[in-house]
Amino acid sequence: MSIKFIADLHLRPEQPEMVQLFLRFLHDQSLDNQLEALYILGDLFEAWIGDDFVPPGVDTVMAALSQLTGNGIPVYFMHGNRDFLVGDEFSARTGCQLLPEYHVVDLYGTPTLLMHGDLLCTDDVDYMKFRNMVRNPLWQQDFLSKAVTERIAIAQSARKESQQKTQQLANDIMDVNQDTVVHTMAKWQVPQLIHGHTHRPNTHELIVSGKPAKRIVLGDWYEQGSVLVCDRQGCELKSLSAA
Repeated sequence: MSIKFIADLHLRPEQPEMVQLFLRFLHDQSLDNQLEALYILGDLFEAWIGDDFVPPGVDTVMAALSQLTGNGIPVYFMHGNRDFLVGDEFSARTGCQLLPEYHVVDLYGTPTLLMHGDLLCTDDVDYMKFRNMVRNPLWQQDFLSKAVTERIAIAQSARKESQQKTQQLANDIMDVNQDTVVHTMAKWQVPQLIHGHTHRPNTHELIVSGKPAKRIVLGDWYEQGSVLVCDRQGCELKSLSAA
């Protein structure tokens, strides 16, 4: 038996090959008799402006997710910094179960904290301020009240600004803050953390509350499909070819 984790697919109409890769991945999961659950730890989509607007081509993704959950495979969805407006309607249409921004699971005997990962990047002060703003229910209510065309324009502008800032920021600022990682794991009393967001797949050994701990980082899907496969023997990061 196994449980799989993915994050940072950033699916968008402009990259249909990534959509097709994900559809093939979902099809393969439906044939995997050993799969117990699939966790999507944020940024499944490059942008999500509300459940009332499905980007072109994404309806196939929702249908494939619905088919997988309909076949009895639980799929859990955690919001990322790009698709934090995914809501109950998306959940109803796909069968995906929405998770809070901190979620602890018993991963074959190991208490494991799941996160998207952006909350660990506390050195990026401007982003943390932006995050606090857009996660405010009042801001979201106001944004969702706007016309779809206006929301699309706002999202495109925010994406462009984000790309410009990413090019300007130092790499260490965009990565996790180690003190925040240790504090978070200690707070949730877990020896293992799985997250995405930074696009830096790796397994890190560290010490939390005087004991050995592990932080596993998922890769993105810009050029490959990064999948973490966990079973009773442990966890292994794998890549899917886009070919």
